[in-house]
Amino acid sequence: QVQVVESGGGLVQPGGSLRLSCVASGSITSVGVMAWYRQAPGKQRELVTSISSGGTPNYADSVKGRFTISRDNAKKTVYLQMNSLKPEDTAVYYCNTDVVTGTPGHYRYLQVWGLGTLVTVSS
Repeated sequence: QVQVVESGGGLVQPGGSLRLSCVASGSITSVGVMAWYRQAPGKQRELVTSISSGGTPNYADSVKGRFTISRDNAKKTVYLQMNSLKPEDTAVYYCNTDVVTGTPGHYRYLQVWGLGTLVTVSS
């Protein structure tokens, strides 16, 4: 069984910073793309940023220059450093990870979601 668990959410004032973490655990052979999504109240879930297994990041235009994604492959962990936070960044942030489980000849490819962590930006 594979799971991902997010942490680091909370309440922060506009202009402040937060760092989110997401750890993948379980019977994992390898980890592929790791991504952060968010869902604000009354809105659809949207992709914020992703990072390939080789470390290449992509960002939504709304967070470019403010958010930084990074990963530690040995720890199966992805981070999201969020700076210059705005009220419109308020949302539940979800980690999404592509993983491979199993053994040669019996691989399974999974996409796993975490339960989310709430980020609230308010004065």
